[in-house]
Amino acid sequence: MAADVVMPQMGESIFEGTITKWLKKPGDKVERDEPLFEISTDKVDAEIPSPSAGVLKEIKVKEGQTVPINTVVATIDAAGSAASASAPAAAPAPAPAKAEAPKPAPTPAPAQQPAASKPGPVPVPSAPQQAAAAAAAPAKEGSRIHSSPLVRRMAKEHGIDLSSVPGTGAGGRISKQDIEAAIAGGGAGESAAEPAYSAPAQGTQAPRPAVVPPPPTAPAAPSAAGHGTQYIPSLQTGVPRERLYFGDYEVEPLSTMRLKIAEHMVASKHVSPHVYSVDEIDMSKIAALRAKSKDEFEKEYGAKLTFMPFFVKAAVAGLRAFPQLNSSLDGTSVVRHKEINVGIAVALDWGLIVPVIKNADEKNILGIQRTMNDLAERARSKKLRPEEVQESTFSITNPGVFGGLFGLPVISQPNVGILGLGAIEKRPVVINDSIAIRSMCYVTLSYDHRVVDGAIAHQFLHKVKETLENWSSPLV
Repeated sequence: MAADVVMPQMGESIFEGTITKWLKKPGDKVERDEPLFEISTDKVDAEIPSPSAGVLKEIKVKEGQTVPINTVVATIDAAGSAASASAPAAAPAPAPAKAEAPKPAPTPAPAQQPAASKPGPVPVPSAPQQAAAAAAAPAKEGSRIHSSPLVRRMAKEHGIDLSSVPGTGAGGRISKQDIEAAIAGGGAGESAAEPAYSAPAQGTQAPRPAVVPPPPTAPAAPSAAGHGTQYIPSLQTGVPRERLYFGDYEVEPLSTMRLKIAEHMVASKHVSPHVYSVDEIDMSKIAALRAKSKDEFEKEYGAKLTFMPFFVKAAVAGLRAFPQLNSSLDGTSVVRHKEINVGIAVALDWGLIVPVIKNADEKNILGIQRTMNDLAERARSKKLRPEEVQESTFSITNPGVFGGLFGLPVISQPNVGILGLGAIEKRPVVINDSIAIRSMCYVTLSYDHRVVDGAIAHQFLHKVKETLENWSSPLV
């Protein structure tokens, strides 16, 4: 008996997914709950287990395809039916011969009649006409528009009315591909008679006509090494952009995760005016405490003690003292979060993800370390749930673990701040007019100047510095 494998719903706000890799081939035996394929969504990458044991009979959705949730992506034959399934598969082979034998003549006849009555080529509507016709269907007054937060944000940034965008997703939902097509077409619902540049929505910047030349006929990307000028559509906007290829080169498309990272980073830079502040922290006291306690800590609790939980606790202290940094901006309103949920950037071999420590202010060093270890391990094995990368109110990234002196990170939306940690290393500093060797660390704060001013940012950093340099809290 065959069992359908469907695209799962990985969260309330997720209505589609992209299959990035099949882990099995047709004909392979699979066990129940064995990883079958990998997907990528707006929120998280994950491995999807097989719903039943048996033999993978057919793959219906190829790698790289994006489909709505509950779409059948493959079928599995129940265990033990592989042999019986192959026999019936061979038996129907002669059936097409039977079906082909009585070829009725009337089938081509209707196709010839219209041709005789209407000589000449059949006019095909142009792409703008097709888009306008498709867009006319969903534009119902007062009807609810189904779309994800990402789609709504992209529409807002480009001044596009979602009510005029045709939705191709489940239940008429507007997918990311739909809004990207609308953006590339200069806005949905635009008829051929309308001007190419309509008035932008309030609060958006009017596009300059000179920036949007007509798309060239040159190929989007070369297929082999060569030399010359190519036009590549820029990310999100679809505006042609000149790029020079020369010498020997390879062209590799961005992975699904890299595309999503690119979209989020471009959106963050577009939305938030970034300002950066830097401070230096003497980590000698923390370094001595960690060196003294790490062996016993690992032996007793089964977790390695790192520096990160100390930075999380110090950031929590700073957010409590200056809640402006624990907020989000919604239009012209500031949302001050009561919970403190800290996102921790985790570097993966194939990209970057930011799992979230929920209610970090309620956890001690041991609780934070265990939570971080669990989230990082499951991020690397693609076992994170979508809700575990959502609802952060502040973020921390640690380029110092790779030896970086410090970094200027991009804010993770919708946060208004992100703390960057540099490498902890010994260097000479002046203390009480004497030169001493201390374990020092540069920290940077990237913040959204729409909500946070420099005075608040530096006071926040000073609170973080003061907490770490005068550490007195127990580890458990």
